[in-house]
Amino acid sequence: MAAKPVYRLTLFKIPDEGNQDKLLELYRTMPQDALKDGKPYIVSAKAGKTVDDSRNQGYTIAVVTHFASMEDFKYYDTQCAAHTKLKSFAKTVHQGNMMTFFEPAGGI
Repeated sequence: MAAKPVYRLTLFKIPDEGNQDKLLELYRTMPQDALKDGKPYIVSAKAGKTVDDSRNQGYTIAVVTHFASMEDFKYYDTQCAAHTKLKSFAKTVHQGNMMTFFEPAGGI
């Protein structure tokens, strides 16, 4: 059976606009920087600032990351050096709780 793609939605609360821009730059290069067995493995990563609206509950950055399989998704979370770098930065600028949701394609 072919692997099902996985989509991951991540929301950040980063009040400083300069830090938002830094995080967005890390996500812009993530599909090229994230390597597995020496090759890019992320299908796509789309990140942007949220609209200033009460419904965003303080979240300022939204990211959708697309992986070809659950195996690639798990690698991203546990072994990817580029993601580790991104997480290290995000931990220093994020406030409150980060929100992450993921599900194999077809379930969303």
